[in-house]
Amino acid sequence: MCFADGSLAPAAPGAGQAGPQRPLSLTAPDGDVLMAHEGRAATPSKVGIVVMPDVRGLHAYYRDLTVRLAEVGWEAVAIDYFGRTADTEERSDAFEFMPHVQQTTPEGIGPDVQAGVAHLRSLGVEKVFTLGFCFGGGYSWRQSADTPGLAGCIGFYGRSATVLPVLDRMTAPLLMLVAGADANIPVEDPKQVAELAPVEVDFVVFEGMPHSFFDRTAPEHAEACVKAWNHIIAFVTAHSS
Repeated sequence: MCFADGSLAPAAPGAGQAGPQRPLSLTAPDGDVLMAHEGRAATPSKVGIVVMPDVRGLHAYYRDLTVRLAEVGWEAVAIDYFGRTADTEERSDAFEFMPHVQQTTPEGIGPDVQAGVAHLRSLGVEKVFTLGFCFGGGYSWRQSADTPGLAGCIGFYGRSATVLPVLDRMTAPLLMLVAGADANIPVEDPKQVAELAPVEVDFVVFEGMPHSFFDRTAPEHAEACVKAWNHIIAFVTAHSS
């Protein structure tokens, strides 16, 4: 997993005020009802982000991240993956996530992302991006193929195995944010996607950074967090004009 209880998403440089936040449920095109969390920009925005968590699902870190994204001026919604299998809304360290992760499929995750996209579009968003971490990082890149109409797909720490089977269907550009000292996913793994993808790819390696460095409770990673935010903001800005 990427983030434990107590981890917090870092604020973006120059962040402003966010609008309201709230929990909600969404219904996917296949009928799945999933938990989600919405962070609204202080002023309605034409740009929206679907946040795709790690294996923990809709953990508190990702609810917090929707607010950090709203502070940038974007609409955001974080989704959960386990509406088809989990009978609890618990997503803290106490949640036994792996049996549910093992039951996820691309055919389920894609519709759940599309529920997030549809929700953002209902708010007036015109340019939608995905932003994922680890398990969600690879699946975020994969949405370049699985979810039509995205403006871009951003992922931290993703695995190539999630993406390589759908390279030929990719349409949206990728931002790949890779930890250079990741003990779980070596740089060479996601680099395969960067080298083979038929779309524009911005491949960024954070030298010396471990898996899950994007955390404001780790002050030693603050400079890398700022760098990551700058890449995210530049990518979204470039592909939302």
